[in-house]
Parts: sequence; structure tokens; C-alpha cells
Amino acid sequence: MFQKIKAVAVSSLIFMIFQACSGNKEVSSDTADFQKPIVKLVRKDAEKKVEVLIDGQLFTAYYYPETIAKPVLYPIRSLGGADLTRGYPLDPRPGERVDHPHHIGHWFNYGDVNGLDFWNNSDAIPAEKKSGYGTIIPSEEIELKEMGDKAELTVGMDWIGPDGRILLKEKTKFVFHAEGTKRMIDRISTITAYGLDVDMKDNKEGMFAIRVARELEHPSDKPELFTDANGIATAVPTLNNEGVTGKYRSSEGKVGDEVWGTRGKWVTLTGVIKGEQVAMTILDHPNNPGYPTYWHARGYGLFAANPLGQKALSNGKETLNFKLAEGKSATFRYRILIHSGTSVTDELLNSEFAAFSKK
Repeated sequence: MFQKIKAVAVSSLIFMIFQACSGNKEVSSDTADFQKPIVKLVRKDAEKKVEVLIDGQLFTAYYYPETIAKPVLYPIRSLGGADLTRGYPLDPRPGERVDHPHHIGHWFNYGDVNGLDFWNNSDAIPAEKKSGYGTIIPSEEIELKEMGDKAELTVGMDWIGPDGRILLKEKTKFVFHAEGTKRMIDRISTITAYGLDVDMKDNKEGMFAIRVARELEHPSDKPELFTDANGIATAVPTLNNEGVTGKYRSSEGKVGDEVWGTRGKWVTLTGVIKGEQVAMTILDHPNNPGYPTYWHARGYGLFAANPLGQKALSNGKETLNFKLAEGKSATFRYRILIHSGTSVTDELLNSEFAAFSKK
């Protein structure tokens, strides 16, 4: 089951197997601490990133080059070292899709902020159309804190218009946690209206998103055409489905493509990558605006929670035009759970949600 797991994790797995086989369910605190994975943060300013290492192996990186219109977490990897995020456009891999160049790793933004589109911006937008798009740039603030099997990265970002004016100040804390065969990323993002009132009108392009690897997509049976809020259409063709095993499941019992446009406390995406069984789950939080979120989850690989785009996602039954008065703030909390080498049940994920919702 764990054929693809890196050598750095082997000792922990052998220890777990030994404990299970011996029937010894008690472990001294000293031994337990020794077996815990170690999470490290490595700041590389020249490369515009902060790497997150678990037992010396890359798990993810906070990456903020000027070319991609917003900071992202890229890549995100499983315990076995499998890439869970798409490589394109930063590092294209054979056989993967090349649509939506703004879908990179994990990101957080929105399609209508005072009329500006932050979601669809990328270096693919021609210069003559850039006036309709916003950009998120990192501020000088970067704080690192390491705590053994957990690490915190706190960063600042500015949501700016094409004229350079700041609309929103964002402060985000990422918490990276390793526990056995499970990996967690908490994102706590507070956005504050800066110098003016901010309207985030109901828009389907948002908000907490991951673009997943080809193996975690749904098998494609027909080409599709998707149109963004600006009327720009993107074709998503049918591809070779060999090794494509992704399947969505929501807390409300929706599966596959039925998840899109429904509410839920969590959604999990399961599949197999190079023999490693993986499950990537996004948990909403009860204190979030728009809870329980609508899911903007597409079979072609976009896995997103959108609490503010209610009109588009409810087929007109609900509307939320979110507003922040000057100086006012809103906080959004989400957790990404990654399980490797084991199946995840609804009972397990409901338990994970209950634990997260208390934080």
C-alpha cells in the first residue's frame, strides 16, 4: 500500500506496523515525540518562495513571482511524493490540460472586487485588456514559526487595481501540520477594505481554490466550453483517460459532477497516483461568510469553495453581494486535508470537520 512512500517516512511506518502487530497500544511520550514528522520552513527570497519541508522532503511552497498575478502554494505533494497539483503553466507535464492558465496550485481570490477581476488575471491577458483585472502582490511581511510537527507562515498581501491603488489588505496565516500519513494546511485569511468601501458582487469565479493533477480529474467523456464572467470562453477538450481516477464526494452525499453548485461542509477528492491512494479534502468553517459554502468543483480539475458566488451557483435561487466598508475586515478559514495510502469515510471526515470547526 505504501510502495511509493519516501524513505524518510519508512521508519515511522515500520514503527506503526510494529505497534499494531505487537498489540502494544501504549507508547511513551519520549518515543511518540521521536517518531513525529518534522516540519521546516526554508525562506528563499531570491527565488520568491518559502519552502515547506516535512522530514526533509518538499511538501509545498509559498510562491510569489510577479508573473502569475497572485501568490500561490505550489506544488502540493502527497506523503509518497506525488504531485497533487497540476504542473501547467509553471512546469507542464505530458498529458495534462493546458486550459485556464490562471489555475496554479492553491490560491485565494475573487472574480469581482469593485468591478475588477482578480480570479482570471494571468500573463495570458493581453495588455489592452489589463484595465479590467486586479493583481495580488506580497508585502514585506513574512513571519516563520516552527514547532516540530507543525509550522506557521504568516504573510501580508495587497489586492491592487491596474492603477496601483490598494483595494484590500490581506493578512494570511498558513499552518502546515504532519501527523502519521496525514498532511494538513490551514489557511486563515483576513481581508480589510483599504481607503474605500469594497463590493465583492456575486460571481461564480472564486474563491478558495486548487487546480489538481490530471490523475485526480474525472475521466473526460466529452469536450466542454466554459465562459468566465467577462464572457471569455475556454475550451476543455477530451483527453486520454488512462490513469485518471478522480471522484468528488461531498458532506451532503453528492458525488462526481453533482457536487458543483451545491452547498456542503466539506468535499473530498479521491484517486490513485502512481499506485498511491490519495484523498484531498477541503473543509469549510462555520464562522466563514456564506457558510456552508457553495462548491465550484469541476471534473476537469478545478477544486474550489466559493461562499460568495451564490447566484451563479444556486441557479438564481440565492444572491449574496458581499460588502466591506472602509476599514472593516472579514476572515475566511479553510483546511486542506491530504490522506495517503488509506480510504476516507464520511464518518472520518465529519470527525475532522468537527475538530476544525472548534478552532
